[in-house]
Amino acid sequence: MKTGIYDHYKGKRYQVVGQALHSETVEPMVIYKALYQGDFPEGTLWVRPMAMFKENVVINGKSVPRFRFISEKGE
Repeated sequence: MKTGIYDHYKGKRYQVVGQALHSETVEPMVIYKALYQGDFPEGTLWVRPMAMFKENVVINGKSVPRFRFISEKGE
């Protein structure tokens, strides 16, 4: 998993900071933080299964990446 800045298909921006393993299932997880302030403070850390992070979603009949890599560092 490449660290760096990603766009979410809903328009928000996140920074992938690393990977982890789920303590019970050993499933690969992605650790990322919000680069915007919304319902939670900017910089809030999130975790999501890597398979879900990398999957495509269908929006208006078109398959698009859930998260799209845009750069290695913040702009």
